[in-house]
Amino acid sequence: MINVKTLFPLFFSLIVLPVIAGVKDDPVLAKMMVNQLEIRDIGDDNITVWDAQLWAGQDLQKLWLKSEGEYTNGATEESELQVLYSQAVAPYWDVQFGWRGDLKPSPDRHWLALGVQGLTPYYFEIDTALFVGNHGRVAARIEAEYELLFTQQLILSPELEMNFFSKDDVETETGSGLSDLEAGLRLRYEIRREIAPYIGVNWSRKVGKTADFARDEGNSVDITEILIGIRAWF
Repeated sequence: MINVKTLFPLFFSLIVLPVIAGVKDDPVLAKMMVNQLEIRDIGDDNITVWDAQLWAGQDLQKLWLKSEGEYTNGATEESELQVLYSQAVAPYWDVQFGWRGDLKPSPDRHWLALGVQGLTPYYFEIDTALFVGNHGRVAARIEAEYELLFTQQLILSPELEMNFFSKDDVETETGSGLSDLEAGLRLRYEIRREIAPYIGVNWSRKVGKTADFARDEGNSVDITEILIGIRAWF
């Protein structure tokens, strides 16, 4: 049985050592990207959603932190953090591995992560990963994004995300197979390259046994939300 927590110190050493070994002609750089910081309107409740990434490292090796989640009614409803070592393997493509923690909702879940992130021909941004957890749990995620430039400042960005799980998890109300899918459409205006407010719409759908869990709790399985937010990097 794989114990994810015991492998974390080894993973951390693999991350830190290459960064410390930086040389002058390949300096250590860093970038913070807030891809989504938005408020979604679903009737009586307004949900704050974030999706942010931070990387630091050299040209070929980097440390990535990825965080996403939802905050509503004074409490964090969903929270996920990933700590990844990234190795460039081809122009525009990185292989990433490390740890993913599903910190909310309870109980938390911990996974070993292995994925690829990059840019395909015709400029589709892809971020996909396989996750291995305790008790034989395996999960997978596929994310894709495209940017359509009306002008150099006005940009339409469609996005798609799908999550898969190998087995039912009653405690987290997650079903096996395709668990959920989410599609978004955001129109942003870049005041500067680093700052861009946007408006959009987001649609999400729970599928299969995950939808059954949601219905049993009296929750919706198909949600469409109007949103407003800001995208920034520095």
